[in-house]
Amino acid sequence: MKLGFIGLGIMGAPMAGHLLAGGHEVFAFSRSGVPAGVIAQGAKACASPAEVAHKADIIFTMVPDTPHVADVLFGDKGIAQGLSAGKIVVDMSSISPIATKEFAAKINALGCEYLDAPVSGGEVGAKAASLTIMVGGSEATFNKVQPLFALMGKNITLIGDNGSGQTCKVANQIIVALNIEAVGEALLFAAKAGADPAKVRQALMGGLATSRILELHGERMIKRTFNPGFRIELHQKDLNLALEGAKAMGLSLPNTASTQQLMSSCVANGGAGWDHSGLVRALEIAANFQISPTPTV
Repeated sequence: MKLGFIGLGIMGAPMAGHLLAGGHEVFAFSRSGVPAGVIAQGAKACASPAEVAHKADIIFTMVPDTPHVADVLFGDKGIAQGLSAGKIVVDMSSISPIATKEFAAKINALGCEYLDAPVSGGEVGAKAASLTIMVGGSEATFNKVQPLFALMGKNITLIGDNGSGQTCKVANQIIVALNIEAVGEALLFAAKAGADPAKVRQALMGGLATSRILELHGERMIKRTFNPGFRIELHQKDLNLALEGAKAMGLSLPNTASTQQLMSSCVANGGAGWDHSGLVRALEIAANFQISPTPTV
């Protein structure tokens, strides 16, 4: 198939690579230039999102935030300018569910289909083609794109209409953030009490407290490997979406709010670009104690 991929960062580059490995033709664009590794795999670099949309039948986007998606779709030389009836736009970014519904309506008005399909699994999942993909849109369009999703992920679910995929992703980010915070508190408590945090983590991995967060991010906290991964500033953006949505619906999300404040503390201490496991640094700063004596990254 003739595919387009826009946004070739930490996540997008390996995702596009899997589409290429699946035998598809990929037309690519990224603000910072298409990575040499993706070109070496066979991708064809384009000068604009509009050019990608003109050449491809299904166009994937993977960019940081709602304004970036809006610009890629509808800005100067955006995707909308290159579309013709019958094409499909698939946004795999993590953005506002409300804005997503508006974007979908505009793309539909051009005679094209739209799926919101945010992912979970981070850089590890992107490289391993094991991403969880949460999809919003029509069942017919989902069925057309599903074989391509299967090249990039394992757990692929059609949640509902447009915007439902993004709503599911916000829920996912609440769970992930609160689990990172819980693991950070637990390991900090153990280390401050004099226990070896690595052995505590090993023991907890065999009980009810086990989780992927404890497995992956607990290890990062102990080894001080805070290079992203998934940046704190991006997770902070996702929790903002959760809190904005909660306010609009009259919901109280107290632990989401407190975890967002810890992320703000990390940003204030130069940690916007840390992996989100670096959330533990806010707890350590407040305690004036570090889980591991190894210098932080």
